[in-house]
Amino acid sequence: MRKKLALVYGGKSAEHEVSLSTARAVTQAVDFGKYEVIPVYITYEGEWRKGKPLEHPAKTIEELRLAGDGTSQPDSMHGFLNGETPDIVFPLLHGTNGEDGTVQGLFEVMNVPYVGNGVLASSAGMDKVVMKQLFAQAGLKQVPYVHFIRTAWEREKVQLVEKMEQELGWPMFVKPANLGSSVGISQATDRESLIEAVELALKFDRKIIVEQGVTAREIELGVLGNDEPKCSVSGEIKPVAAFYDYEAKYKDGNTALVIPAEVTDEVTEKMEDAAIRAFKVLDCSGLVRADFFVTADNEVLINEVNTMPGFTPVSMFPLLWQKTGVTYPQLIDQLIELAMERHTEKQRLQYTMD
Repeated sequence: MRKKLALVYGGKSAEHEVSLSTARAVTQAVDFGKYEVIPVYITYEGEWRKGKPLEHPAKTIEELRLAGDGTSQPDSMHGFLNGETPDIVFPLLHGTNGEDGTVQGLFEVMNVPYVGNGVLASSAGMDKVVMKQLFAQAGLKQVPYVHFIRTAWEREKVQLVEKMEQELGWPMFVKPANLGSSVGISQATDRESLIEAVELALKFDRKIIVEQGVTAREIELGVLGNDEPKCSVSGEIKPVAAFYDYEAKYKDGNTALVIPAEVTDEVTEKMEDAAIRAFKVLDCSGLVRADFFVTADNEVLINEVNTMPGFTPVSMFPLLWQKTGVTYPQLIDQLIELAMERHTEKQRLQYTMD
């Protein structure tokens, strides 16, 4: 009998469209012989719309919007709680209200198995400041950074700019602390562009992180597992633009991905060790993509981990595993198995005293 697999996508997030691209790619790879695929579309306004089971892979993003319309049921989320719980949920949500632990908390309360990281790992991995503080505690090397919130910027703009100039130098990279997919990220090369970059980032988040620019190669690893995670081969990003921005990731495709990356065995060992340590310090499960900077003298600096990396046709995570020998359908199967394994482990917990 086929398992009921609910794909949850869209979301009230700046990464809504990225989520739809990911969901479309997953429908094209999932085994419809194993799973009854139930589309659950979350609109920009946050309405949950559950549609009828898909009969075939989605050819377009628009098809997925329509597939998840049902009868435009804003209460379909509650339907899960009223005898319609799927066997497993695959949240394909990026950014706020999806990748940050919020929807994971809902699935925990529902006691339904779900693919990917739990509440703690998702929320800590989403907040770049918290993530970097945990990395520092674990002794992982990373670039210097400064962080602040909107009210501090409004009160102490001049002092913060001077602090960043002194501690970081030019260039700098300005990022919303709680977004991915390079949304709202800018490179700053002087005071004017720094202020503009901060103002842009503040449109997406109240907390901002500003990192020291580093001359280095951008190399990534995929991590898969629960208590005993394993790494994929590495992949190098060679963007034509100044950095690997949203356009390069999802639209123009004008970026070279070299898989496997041409690095020494020593660098590979350093990255794998750091990726596993990062996975464990955040208490991750299922999957992450670990992103690194590798300098000319082979110093390895961890940049971040992404707890829900993209699954679009041009996304690094599935490509890394494909080159490691795990096909896209096999990857989906493994993620579902890991989710079921973690859920079974949680059922062993005792909530009353004998």
